[in-house]
Amino acid sequence: METQGTITVARALDLPALRRGLPEVVTGAELLDRPVRWVHAGEAPNIAALLKGGELLLTTGLGVGPRPAEQRAFVRRLAERGIAALVVELGPRFRTLPVAVVEAARSCGLPLVQLHREVPFVAVTEEIHTEIVNEHYALLRQADVVHRQGTEVLLRGGGVPEILRNFAEFAGNPVFLETPDGRLLYAAGPAGVTPGATDPLQAWEGLRARRADRRPPEPPAGSVLADVPGGGRGPGAVRARLTVLPVAAPLAPVHRIAAERTADLLAVVLLRARQEEELTARGRGDFLTDLAEGRVEPSDASAQARVLGFRPSGDGPLLPMVMRLAEDPHPLSGSGGGGGAAGGAGAESWAELAHALREELASVGVPVLLGVRLPEARVPLLVGLRTAADRGAVAMRVAAALRAGVGRAWPDRPAGAHPPVVIAGLAAGWEGVGGELRHAAEAAHAAHGLADRDWYDVRSLDVDLLLWRLREHGDLAAFVDRVIGPLLAHDRDARPPLVPTLEVYLRHAGRKAETARALHLNRQTLYDRLARIARLLGTDLEDPQTVLALGVALQARRHVR
Repeated sequence: METQGTITVARALDLPALRRGLPEVVTGAELLDRPVRWVHAGEAPNIAALLKGGELLLTTGLGVGPRPAEQRAFVRRLAERGIAALVVELGPRFRTLPVAVVEAARSCGLPLVQLHREVPFVAVTEEIHTEIVNEHYALLRQADVVHRQGTEVLLRGGGVPEILRNFAEFAGNPVFLETPDGRLLYAAGPAGVTPGATDPLQAWEGLRARRADRRPPEPPAGSVLADVPGGGRGPGAVRARLTVLPVAAPLAPVHRIAAERTADLLAVVLLRARQEEELTARGRGDFLTDLAEGRVEPSDASAQARVLGFRPSGDGPLLPMVMRLAEDPHPLSGSGGGGGAAGGAGAESWAELAHALREELASVGVPVLLGVRLPEARVPLLVGLRTAADRGAVAMRVAAALRAGVGRAWPDRPAGAHPPVVIAGLAAGWEGVGGELRHAAEAAHAAHGLADRDWYDVRSLDVDLLLWRLREHGDLAAFVDRVIGPLLAHDRDARPPLVPTLEVYLRHAGRKAETARALHLNRQTLYDRLARIARLLGTDLEDPQTVLALGVALQARRHVR
């Protein structure tokens, strides 16, 4: 099969200049798919020393030598140089090819072609070189397409993950971005892979295992590597390394050129401070989201998590946790300066956040897999527990570390910004932790508007979560309006507001003395307010069913529009 960016021996023989010489393949007919890098014509006995490999050598045989031993040595030296083929024009020097030349070419696996008519070698050289240049130009145009697409991704506000996915689509193979010391930053694969195709993370795990068995570590044959410049000082400093593995299909020269141009784009993106931190966290955030949404099989989840650096000890359960950072997050770009963020933080600040969270969590003393999800302004985590009994204590320490990390990374958040909401889900094994992680993520949305706490147990939010899931249903808004509508209307036009009194009263299970103390009211004032509430709503505040309806309606009003 013809290699991209070159022509093959077969293609060269089919061009008009050589076809006029009536070429006959004497040996190596099965090797005519060899790429031709260049064409050279010469008659010197030591011409092999002038070649680099990949040439199509044209000769009349003057330098081959008169004796069989010289002829065999001449052919053997050419084969050792790795030329593509030897083309001998029959004429005054050789009426037929010497047996020694033919046998040596056959034993060395060298394509040998004889021309029965005289042809001008300069015309052959010019025609083949033109064909090679045209093929290489076509290759460059393909690479330019990938570079232009990657540039458009950047202009649209995309970042490293989007650029890598674009390149993976072009290469049709998994693509990896690693630190110079081999730590995985991000893995991407082409969309629409066939069933049974290797997952990018599994491919990288295999790559890492192969590297461990080799000294020095090397990628598999046929891989493409490109250094991403920009780390440290000096023109040769490397910030990261782009690796493409020939898992689904072999890689061609065009992929090497495209990888080098993609590496230049990545260098621009990675100039931003701590981009690697954000990139690693985003890759883990994608994995945790896929796990929560059921796109990762539980049987594969443990192995993929190990690839991402999460190695809980023993057989203890896993604690899913979620921190949500904004009330109404806007979609964020991976690395551009535009886009909103939680509390008004720019997209670049997410790199600082990922770094701060990683450092704070390092002091907790338990295995943690930390991810970020910029589109939802969410930070999902998996925490390794020794036993289920550790859940509460560990959740408290992790929540404190998360909130401290937000304070470090975003010290100038607006005064009115909502504090982060931290949810601890139920501990589970790999079979159930995905569902628990999704449950915790939804509960983080449902907790909006509640009193600030260090962290919430997901079980305490079951009613809020149910109401949040019904938020788009018209019956929920109608229920709120029917049960407490008159009270809400009163508070819009009159003072003092009565909703806070009802909330505290229900929170204290109707115990009036405790309610009065919590509101700093005397009992008579509280009795008057409760009586006004009962008249406005036309209800009996002592009735258990009424109390239940009022409590649900007060919780539901946070979720209706």
